[in-house]
Amino acid sequence: MKVCMIGGGYVGLVSAACFSDFGWSVTCVEKDTEKLAMLLDGQIPIFEPGLDDLVARNRAAGRIVFTGEMGPAVSEADLVFLAVGTPMRRGSGHADLTYVYAAVAELAPHLTGYTVITTKSTVPVGTSREIERRLRMLRPDGDFSVCSNPEFLREGSAIGDFTHPDRVIVGVGEDDARARDVMSRVYKPLALRNAPVIFTTRESAELAKYAANAFLAMKISFINEMADLCEAVGADVQQVATAIGSDRRIGDKFLHAGPGYGGSCFPKDVSALVRTAREARRPLSLVEQVQTVNEERKQAMVSKIVEAAGGEVRDRVIAVLGVTFKPNTDDMREAPSLTIVPRLMDKGASVRLHDPQGRRQAEPLFEGARWFDSAMEMIDGADILVLLTEWNEYRALDLKAVKGLMRGDRLVDLRNVFQPDDAMRAGFVYEGVGRGDAAA
Repeated sequence: MKVCMIGGGYVGLVSAACFSDFGWSVTCVEKDTEKLAMLLDGQIPIFEPGLDDLVARNRAAGRIVFTGEMGPAVSEADLVFLAVGTPMRRGSGHADLTYVYAAVAELAPHLTGYTVITTKSTVPVGTSREIERRLRMLRPDGDFSVCSNPEFLREGSAIGDFTHPDRVIVGVGEDDARARDVMSRVYKPLALRNAPVIFTTRESAELAKYAANAFLAMKISFINEMADLCEAVGADVQQVATAIGSDRRIGDKFLHAGPGYGGSCFPKDVSALVRTAREARRPLSLVEQVQTVNEERKQAMVSKIVEAAGGEVRDRVIAVLGVTFKPNTDDMREAPSLTIVPRLMDKGASVRLHDPQGRRQAEPLFEGARWFDSAMEMIDGADILVLLTEWNEYRALDLKAVKGLMRGDRLVDLRNVFQPDDAMRAGFVYEGVGRGDAAA
């Protein structure tokens, strides 16, 4: 099977590499000239564990190629995936489908023979039907189907999520047996491993992606509110999370208290779902509150740091461990650090930053902050240490050695990575999230 992947970002590049590893012939179309040059040179423009080896292996085998030309890639393809960006429109909350519709207009003249066009990007309900409508206008003679196949990849574990999915959701048109057959064939390697491939209507597939992300975002906001209550009543949110997460009806995923969710999916998908519901005159008050709680959470973490410092951070040196929205990625989109770090600088703090992979993406975003290549070098002489992203290398820090380098003694652990007793034995005044009086 010949596959064309339009878009070489997180979703497109990981999906293209994994499909090629299944044995399919994949052409990945990337319009960004800088990214394309890197890909053609054997470099990976994003950080995703294992992706460089996966691409190199399949490129050497001739199963994946990269190009900036859409025409030949589309004309030879049995299946075209749309994996372009659908960013959130500022102010409206809508998903911006400019890149999707631009790709549709560009590919239309090159459709040859029967072709399935499938949205891999997260798109609002009704987008597949709109793509089909546009294509029918552009190519009334065309022989094609339009499907929806939302991705459920987590940055930092995307390859494993693709190759061992909880499920694959495919939305096809009514009675479209040909499209169903093509989509069944492309995912046959997963079906043979007993991965569920669920066929739905296109609208159901589109909505399922938004509903899943909104539910997970709700779990994060829920446990963050529980963390606040734990602090007020002397309970430990980690013990509470373990207790409720052991219930199979709830599950233990996404029950880690912290500074709020970020990234490329949850913020924009929750916002787009809220907008869709409002337009359908079925407002989702619960989901809307999730947004509010998450925004307030970031501001509350600034207050937590200031309070831990004794109520004043002006002229204090704050060393921040991690700025990406989660570990094992260089993605800075909607990261809590984008709110927390500038607010600390606005309050007069001298902020130092370290991140194992995020510096290239993040450095232009934090004007006035000082970057360090080494965490221990950054910590030397700091008054306050803040852990913001739970990279594994931070878990291994020798707290006694860290305390010995610092000028101050405050450790604000916004991910509950360290044990309060260990921190206090090392000489720290420890502040976690939702840990009640554990550090008292």
